[in-house]
Amino acid sequence: MAGAEHPLLSTEIVNRGIEPSGPDAGSPTFSVRVRRRLPDFLQSVNLRHVKLGYHYLINHAVYVTTIPVLVLVFSAEISSLNREEIWRRLWVEARYDLATVLAFVGMLVFSISGYFMSRPRPIYLVDFACYKPSDDLKMSKQEFIEQARKSGKFDEPSLEFQQRILKFSGIGDETYVPKSVMAPGNCATMKEGREEATAVIFGAMDELFEKTRIRPKDVGILVVNCSLFNPTPSLSAMIVNHYKMRSNIISFNLGGMGCSAGIIALDLAQDMLQSNPNNYAVVVSTEMVTFNWYTGRNRSMMIPNCYFRMGCSALLLSNRRRDRRLAKYKLEHIVRTHKGADDRSFRCVIQEEDEDQKKGLTISRDLVEVGGQALKANITTLGPLVLPFSEQLIFFATLATRFLFGAGEVSKPYIPDYKLAFEHFCIQAASKSVLAELQRNLELTDDNLEAARATLHRFGNTSSSSIWYEMAYLEAKEKVRRGDRVWQLAFGSGFKCNSAVWRSLRRVKKPARNPWLDSLERYPAAIME
Repeated sequence: MAGAEHPLLSTEIVNRGIEPSGPDAGSPTFSVRVRRRLPDFLQSVNLRHVKLGYHYLINHAVYVTTIPVLVLVFSAEISSLNREEIWRRLWVEARYDLATVLAFVGMLVFSISGYFMSRPRPIYLVDFACYKPSDDLKMSKQEFIEQARKSGKFDEPSLEFQQRILKFSGIGDETYVPKSVMAPGNCATMKEGREEATAVIFGAMDELFEKTRIRPKDVGILVVNCSLFNPTPSLSAMIVNHYKMRSNIISFNLGGMGCSAGIIALDLAQDMLQSNPNNYAVVVSTEMVTFNWYTGRNRSMMIPNCYFRMGCSALLLSNRRRDRRLAKYKLEHIVRTHKGADDRSFRCVIQEEDEDQKKGLTISRDLVEVGGQALKANITTLGPLVLPFSEQLIFFATLATRFLFGAGEVSKPYIPDYKLAFEHFCIQAASKSVLAELQRNLELTDDNLEAARATLHRFGNTSSSSIWYEMAYLEAKEKVRRGDRVWQLAFGSGFKCNSAVWRSLRRVKKPARNPWLDSLERYPAAIME
């Protein structure tokens, strides 16, 4: 599943060779090694990514930066002149003809028009919804193991392995699992996948349409992402059919892009809104637990069973300026990093069959290192777009010192304080250990990681939709105020690391519909248990 492609799982599989005796004689044996620390991805900085960040900044600010330069030049020119000289040059000595005046006015109009036409359309997030399954699908960690044992799909060593993973996963006892995965027989069928897709997608979209009070026929752009469940007709076609959307809707269905696909889908919707004025776009992010349930004995492929749970998010985006007063957020930046050109990065998560021809996701031992490198590249590119000038100045001074005099002069490179750039953080909920390492590397506080840890505990890893459950947590706690900036960070196979930055347009009060309302009072205390 998309979430299983998460780059920062701290577990690696080590081949121990061939079992010499017993019922598994002749079979390859594996052990699981847990890396306690992510690589210090800011210990080395690739100047190419810093340059790329400033390239983004300059491209979007060329006209704005030209105006101050012209003002400075003009000011310097007239600063040496007194009032009489200025009057004499402008009116007494000047000789204006009609052609000169028209040329001047034409250039002024052209410059102003070019500035406004080059500006991208503002993209507003009107509202979003996160699916909350029914209570009969809740399953504690102990029930999970008991039901797995009753299903007859796992032997005792496999059950013990999953129990150990769950113990340190950071997942609580109220996450949601489809009933069919614990039933005898094969649950990874198209029928079961479609049934789960129908429940989670339509549940989220029904809530979205109810909250925004728009009709499905008003939607001009639809983007759906689901990594490993890609039926024909597609999930986007299923949505169009169910809601009887208009025939000229621009629809996309993204597959195989991992947990970061939610931001990729958002980026695609943004591009479509830039070229289609006066429009609404809906972005749906989900993954099917049922279709991707692994029932074999390969321990690498069992890890997704322990972490990933039911979930779906649906967003309504608008490029209509009049929707600004109704919208909650404005999209500021999207930065995408793709490390797929590197063979290790490309192969670190692969969907394949095990020795018994049961499909699952194989997780490479290079996963943690690959994830750290992708994250380093992404935040280095993002920094120039969001960090205050003081942080960038210190960062470059440290970088220059290391470049000119060697690393010995500076024992540790300066890590920019991203807390000065963002008020809120929605970092994809992967596992307890992964979030701890991200907190250490980025020097974040417990408050910064509260939404991610609470989401992991309450809903598990819901793949590409998990960052929206975190956003829902911030809203339910009424933490988002006017002008606040929210950083969403997600990872996926390939290998990718993507960031989205939002700015709040108003203070967000506790919504009437929110997946956290029945459990909000238990957090953040429940995280410490």
